[in-house]
Amino acid sequence: MSNIIFSTRHKGLLFLCIALLCSISGCSSKQTKQTAVQAEIPRDNTPRILTPAATGTTIFENDIVTMDVSNTSAGYIILTYQGHNEKVKFQVSAPDEVTYTYLVTDREKPIVYPLTGGNGVYLFSLLESVDAKKDLYAITFSQETEVSITDEFLPYLTPNVYSFFDSSSLSVLKGTELAKECCSDLDVIENIYYFVTQTITYDEEKAQSVTYGYIPNPDETLSLGKGICFDYASLMTAMLRSQQIPTRLEVGYAGEVYHAWISCYVDEIGWVDHIIQFDGESWSLMDPTLAANNSSTAVQEYIGDGSKYIVKYTY
Repeated sequence: MSNIIFSTRHKGLLFLCIALLCSISGCSSKQTKQTAVQAEIPRDNTPRILTPAATGTTIFENDIVTMDVSNTSAGYIILTYQGHNEKVKFQVSAPDEVTYTYLVTDREKPIVYPLTGGNGVYLFSLLESVDAKKDLYAITFSQETEVSITDEFLPYLTPNVYSFFDSSSLSVLKGTELAKECCSDLDVIENIYYFVTQTITYDEEKAQSVTYGYIPNPDETLSLGKGICFDYASLMTAMLRSQQIPTRLEVGYAGEVYHAWISCYVDEIGWVDHIIQFDGESWSLMDPTLAANNSSTAVQEYIGDGSKYIVKYTY
C-alpha cells in the first residue's frame, strides 16, 4: 500500500455542504439558526471505549483454536490460536459475499475481528499451512454462526485487529486533546485530519519492505511520526472511534495501487465516503498521505472525481 484517503471537509466549506442539504430537505431558517447556536457549545470530548470482551457465553473450539462468539450482536468475535503451525490464516465469509482473510501472527493471544458484512450467517474458518513453499493450506476449524448486530455503528466504533486501542492508548489521549473545545464531530474530524497530515510522514522504506499480513499499530505510528497508508488509516480510526465517531477503515484500489483510507459518519450528513468539501459546483476529495507530501493541486489532479477508488474490504 502506498497512500491513504481520508474523508472530511475543509472548515470554510462545511457550511456550504450543510446549507445544500438543508435546501434539499427543507430545513427552516429557525432550525438552521438553532443548529448554529448549538454548534457554539463545545461537545464532550471524554473518550468512550467500547472494550471487546471474551465473556465465554458462547464458544466454539477444538484443540488448537478457541472462538468466542458471545458478542456478535456488538459486531465482533474474538479468536485465540493455541496451535504451533508456522503459517495460519483466519477467514471470515460474510453475508454480503465478501471473504476476509487475516494472517494469524499471535499465539495464545485473544484477537478481535470485526463483523462488517451486515446481519446473517457468517462462516469462520481457520487454515493452517501444509506446504509453505507452495502456499498450500488446510482447513482445521470451521464454524457457521447467525449474526444479528443490534446497532449498525457498533463495528465502526469498536477496537479490532487493525485498529486496536484502549483507554491508556497514546492515540486515544491525543484524539482527546485534539477534540478539546470542538463544537461538532466535523470539527473533531477536521482537527484529527490536519494533525495526521501535518505530523505523520510517509515511510517509503517501510512501504518497500512491508509483507503480507501486516498489522498496523496506531500508537507506534504516532510515536514514530511516520507510516504507510494502513498506518495512517489505523491511527485516525483509533482517534475518531474513541471520540464516538463511527469510522470505517477501508482497503481497496486507487487505480492499480492497493490502498487504505477511511470514511466517517456524522449526524449532520451521514456517511461521508471519500468526500470532504463542496465548492458550490462539485465535490472534491483529499488523500491525507498525498496531502502530507504534495501540493493540493497535485492531490486533486491525481484523485479526480473519486472513480479511481474501489473498496474491497471494510474493517
